Amino acid sequence: MSIWPTVEPLLGRVQKPARYIGGEDGMVVPRHSPAKVAWLLVYPDAYEVGLPNQGLQILYEILNERPDALAERAYAPWTDMEAQMRSHGVPLFSVDGHQPASAFDLVAFNLSAELVYTNLLNCIDLAGVPVRSADRRPDHPLIAAGGHCTFNPEPVADFVDFFVIGDGEEVVAEITAVIGEWKRAGKTEGSRQNVLRELSKVPGVYVPSMYDVEYEGAGLKTVTPRFPDVPPTVEKRTIADLAAWPYPKRQLVPLTEVVHDRLNVEIFRGCTRGCRFCQAGMITRPVRERPSAQVRQMVSDGLQRTGYDEVSLTSLSSADYSGIDEVVKGIIDDPACSGQVGVSLPSLRVDAFTVGIAAEIQRVRRTGLTFAPEGGTWRLRKVISKLIREDDLYGAVESAFSQGWQRVKLYFLIGLPTETMEDVEGIAELARNCAALGRTHTKKVSVTASVGGFVPKPQTPFQWFGQDTVGSLKAKVGRLRDVTKRDRGVNLRWHDPHATLAEGIASRGDRRIGRVIEDVWRSRGTFQEWGEHFDIARWEAAMERAGLSIDWYVHRHRDQEEVLPWDHISAGLHKDFLWGDWQDALAEAGTEDCRWTPCYDCGACTGFGIEHVVASNVPPAGGSQGTGQDLSTGGSVPVRLLAKAAR
Repeated sequence: MSIWPTVEPLLGRVQKPARYIGGEDGMVVPRHSPAKVAWLLVYPDAYEVGLPNQGLQILYEILNERPDALAERAYAPWTDMEAQMRSHGVPLFSVDGHQPASAFDLVAFNLSAELVYTNLLNCIDLAGVPVRSADRRPDHPLIAAGGHCTFNPEPVADFVDFFVIGDGEEVVAEITAVIGEWKRAGKTEGSRQNVLRELSKVPGVYVPSMYDVEYEGAGLKTVTPRFPDVPPTVEKRTIADLAAWPYPKRQLVPLTEVVHDRLNVEIFRGCTRGCRFCQAGMITRPVRERPSAQVRQMVSDGLQRTGYDEVSLTSLSSADYSGIDEVVKGIIDDPACSGQVGVSLPSLRVDAFTVGIAAEIQRVRRTGLTFAPEGGTWRLRKVISKLIREDDLYGAVESAFSQGWQRVKLYFLIGLPTETMEDVEGIAELARNCAALGRTHTKKVSVTASVGGFVPKPQTPFQWFGQDTVGSLKAKVGRLRDVTKRDRGVNLRWHDPHATLAEGIASRGDRRIGRVIEDVWRSRGTFQEWGEHFDIARWEAAMERAGLSIDWYVHRHRDQEEVLPWDHISAGLHKDFLWGDWQDALAEAGTEDCRWTPCYDCGACTGFGIEHVVASNVPPAGGSQGTGQDLSTGGSVPVRLLAKAAR
């Protein structure tokens, strides 16, 4: 039964009641029945951050299209609503049908950032479920999680019953089948461990309780399966044919303001640039482009249905999409768009951004432009394999300013391996020179240099690197403030180094860090990604109470022989490839984009029957490098065939 009559009286007492009412265009209110497996999909952050998340919306549609499943959504209630819910005994509920979490067979979380881990625990508790999986009974919903953070699931392994590693489109059907059988059997006493064991056999599903963890001194010794039918290594799931999954077909249109409030169309997954700091680029390989005809159709249908006048073409590096100029032009020229639709490319490589792209985008309106050089000098960019020269950056910025832009944002990381103060000062020089370029075109120039502290992430070549200290990061920010304070048109923004430290604790931890996360949560440490709620003292005190060293977990370098907490989780990359790339970084040797070079044998394409697939209209060539599929009537082909043709 809907608990709306209990929820509604609380809404007049909170800051933003629209977060909890649902009613969005595209929303589904499914009918619950014993024959269907009920999923509650939760984004553990505020509604305005979570609603645009494409991963959640894709699974929401796929599950609701199935005859054996249904899905509703929930978001982390803000602190004012949480207080009202706890004082009135209101559990976590869906925004679609306002069903309590107990009405669902499983509660599945999207984990996109480590600092939402305390929100994860808070939502589990609000759902009326014990926060530790070992304390749950068969009548409690199963707790699941997916998303990029699950490539090191160990810090929250004590709280989550099972994780989905990689793409979720196909695996949710297999999970539904296992849980459906368990549900039909009556969820008898003692059966919870049985269904978890069955889930552990589903490719891409990791069940922490099926593994024994052994420590040796301060370090991790082994993570081993408890049963012979449980895999020693969990391989990620990969959707080989993105064209077969044109989701979301009915993007949710909110009733209130949210971030990224526009039509979002994913144009490809994966990245071959090989930036060593970038976890997303490593774990989402290989590149799989959506056919250009399908992109245009999704844009046209989405704009007509939603009424948006702006579309964002999303990916890790949108300007790398093959034929991006033609796709942007086709969208703007589409009669259905009436020449009034703005196009934004949120992830731009400066060496792929051209005057042509700039000219097309600005025909309707000048959407925001953010370029990410990441490092302040060419030497450091070779270390991180972000092979962008100064001329590449200046050419992109010149293209933008020449087409009428007045504001450009540049994103950098500090605390990168081998970084010196000269590299840091290079950030100021790049920003200063970009502003000078802008002044040759307009008097109103604004170049914002946004600086974030680097956190080494699992499944990347930098997973062995010792993170920079708070004191060092503060010194680097201070130096940048000093050298930019007189630069006309240059604005400096920076991320709190203390938040970088907390993220470092959570990102590369083992299961012992779970005690720390629980401690921070119990000390009312929710919404740790929000500056007004973050407090590093909670994390430091929790580490001390757990008897764990911040320096050992965050700041020390790892060696090649160390067992890493995520070694039993495979992103498809060979560990020796990652180690070799780490050694190349220390030697200041960059790695070229593997779409246009001989294969580096990283392991990402192995076993999928494909190589990197691009959405060109070039007809598939005879022969094959791999068994490259024709992903559309337009003729998608393996990129190496295109590379040979280009030569």
